[in-house]
Amino acid sequence: MDGKITLEIVTPKGLALKEEVDHVAAPSVSGEFGVLPGHLPLLAALRTGIVTFNKGGEETRVAVGDGFAEVSNDRALLLTDKFITRNEIDVVQVRMDLKDVDEQLERYPGMPGEPEWQKLVADEIWAATQLELYGDPPPAKQRPYEQYGPPAPPEEEEVELPAAESEVEAEAEAQH
Repeated sequence: MDGKITLEIVTPKGLALKEEVDHVAAPSVSGEFGVLPGHLPLLAALRTGIVTFNKGGEETRVAVGDGFAEVSNDRALLLTDKFITRNEIDVVQVRMDLKDVDEQLERYPGMPGEPEWQKLVADEIWAATQLELYGDPPPAKQRPYEQYGPPAPPEEEEVELPAAESEVEAEAEAQH
């Protein structure tokens, strides 16, 4: 279709959405990206977040989980593990799920980054994304060592400390 993009969102359950749209914006692990008709081919890793698309001047937002996006020939294909529209959200259940996962994270006995911990953080992010789509997002949280957050600090022996000024001056004088 001329001047349009075919947006397809596919989950393990099958085709969740197929629309002819004017513009798509989706969350990737490197930040949000937008697609207009004629976009160059693109492959991207999706992160959990909000996909926005415009159709005839009307904006629509849906939530997706982690996955992959492929853009080529005016077609945007999003393969994702989760998908929900605003009308499908049970806000009371999502708030209870978020409270439960937050409590589990507070009591988590292991180390951040372990598979069980990562699953809890993913559940927390999915609940928060649904609430954001609904229009009532929870306060933002930054957990150490999140999947797409800051990297873990290096081990102490890996850190190269700068030489003290007096050492640098002493080396300079010794060379003269």
